Amino acid sequence: MTGRVPAHGSIKHSIRHERQRSSTLEEDDQVPLNKIVIPILGFPLGFYMAAQGSLIVFVVMLFVFARQQDKIDREFGVAEDE
Repeated sequence: MTGRVPAHGSIKHSIRHERQRSSTLEEDDQVPLNKIVIPILGFPLGFYMAAQGSLIVFVVMLFVFARQQDKIDREFGVAEDE
């Protein structure tokens, strides 16, 4: 009989094995960056990089939105004179 469905126990085993494998990969990916601590501040490197990255993204977003708003203002004739 082709296309046979595996026994119930083997499905449980494969799901459990996949969960263990994925959790191990997640732990391995997260641990090295957070083990490094910035000496002066005492924060883990991962936290520091995320905090700095979010600030940079915020500032870039401000410039992009300001540029878009200027284009809209000029299109509708309400732009401020410089």
